[in-house]
Amino acid sequence: MPEVRRRRSIPVPMDRVAPILALFALLAALLVACGPDQGEASPNAAAAVPAPLTGRELFAANCATCHGAEGEGQPNWHIANDDGTLPAPPLNGDGHTWHHADGLLYRIVSQGGAQFESPSDPSFKSAMPAFEDRLSHEEIIAVLTYVKSLWGNKVRMDFSIRESQALFSERDPFPPQSP
Repeated sequence: MPEVRRRRSIPVPMDRVAPILALFALLAALLVACGPDQGEASPNAAAAVPAPLTGRELFAANCATCHGAEGEGQPNWHIANDDGTLPAPPLNGDGHTWHHADGLLYRIVSQGGAQFESPSDPSFKSAMPAFEDRLSHEEIIAVLTYVKSLWGNKVRMDFSIRESQALFSERDPFPPQSP
């Protein structure tokens, strides 16, 4: 009887296989996306609705001018300008934004900062414009969700700023959309 040689299988750790599988999946997706031209566009292509902008895109278009492309804010954001307004604060977790609940953040973006000015405290003036006429309810929430992603895993006084902000938001969540 002829001798049958068996091949030994060598176990390969999954942490070495997973990146290779992910690479193959990415390559397959790229090949499908960059596949051959299908000729003319379908008749419904012109009627297709563009995808809604992401929070990042909305931030870039509406907020980055003042708050910086990465939410870094303006220099000396805590020192009032000559006109009494404060420069735009950082939104990346280095400022005070994370101290505010979702509901308050929503009101600040939608109604602007002037709502917090008071004749009894003339030292506070805000240059934050209102966006309720420019951004929809969903878009404001998308922007704020993106802003919260800029916080990363920052910790202040041994507390995660994301977890702290989530606790504040339990009492004052994003408002429901109006009918």
